[in-house]
Amino acid sequence: MTQVDTAGIAQGDVDTAGTAQGDAGLPDAGPGENGPGCTGARTGPWKRGRVLAAVALLLGLFMLLHASIPNRAGNLGSLVETFLPWFGLVIPVLLAGALLRRSVLAVVALLLPAVVWLNLFGGLLTDKSHPGGDLTVVSHNVGADNPDAVGTARALAASGADVLALEELDPGALRTYERELAAAYPHHTVLGTVGVWSGLPLSDTRTVDVKMDAGPLGDAKPADVKLEYNRGLRTTVTTDHGPLAVYVAHLGSVRLNPGAGLSSGRRDAGAQALGRAVAAERNERVVLLGDLNGTVDDRAYKDVTSRMRSAQEAAGDGFGFSWPATFPVVRIDQILVRGVEPESSWVLPATGSDHLPVAARISW
Repeated sequence: MTQVDTAGIAQGDVDTAGTAQGDAGLPDAGPGENGPGCTGARTGPWKRGRVLAAVALLLGLFMLLHASIPNRAGNLGSLVETFLPWFGLVIPVLLAGALLRRSVLAVVALLLPAVVWLNLFGGLLTDKSHPGGDLTVVSHNVGADNPDAVGTARALAASGADVLALEELDPGALRTYERELAAAYPHHTVLGTVGVWSGLPLSDTRTVDVKMDAGPLGDAKPADVKLEYNRGLRTTVTTDHGPLAVYVAHLGSVRLNPGAGLSSGRRDAGAQALGRAVAAERNERVVLLGDLNGTVDDRAYKDVTSRMRSAQEAAGDGFGFSWPATFPVVRIDQILVRGVEPESSWVLPATGSDHLPVAARISW
């Protein structure tokens, strides 16, 4: 009769129990590992957040190639370029998502839109103004529906501007501006709805056709009728440093048409007309002031911006948003220069208008 080694069995049982106890001491497999609910190998930081990474790359390419966005679909390209700086707000949102997902891939992908945005607008984050300057110019769309023309005129007179350009002058309020500005500005000229007030002599004033009445119907209107609604002029300011050609313009608005999208035909035609006028200007020193109803990033203004510099971009502090006055989100009121040096550029406090006045100091 064979004897059973009970001690060995007991020892084996103990070893088995020890093995089970050792297994029990191992950490439980979590989700994504070889445990209950396993969906495969655990995702690493370079594999998580692929959707965020893709969105970041698309955002970067979108801003980098904004000039390639076609304008055929309701002026989509111009609309994007008008609000292009604001697309930078998407970057911190994506970064927060990448950090929450602990995705190295998404963080690295965000370098593209960050670098593109900084290349486009990073210079506007710093104050590039310099002290000094020979002449201060101010431009303001005073608003045809301005309920406080007196207060607006007095605020502008107190601005210290040497040359003051006003747009959207309502005929009913014109005398108010003339009366309130007379003491500070002995020289002024008004053609239609735009005008210049100056502490220095003015001469050689003439209209600039910004194509608000283009076409057979406009061509058929008498000159005096067209002058009443004129929105562009050119004049010469006599300074101690020589003549300065000053252009004032109020271009057409961008309209939203149901089914057709944004309509900017008149504005674009006006921008092209301004570009031709500046190109033909013989005076080497030129300042363009006005409500252009668009930003200098908009491709519609390439005929102007290729020949002139934005005072705000060259010597301003920040983006210089000017519209709407209650919560400015875009700069459509511009001061552009050629042949003079912008030393500083800024936005003045609100008046009764829906636009903010913009100012710049220039030197020879």
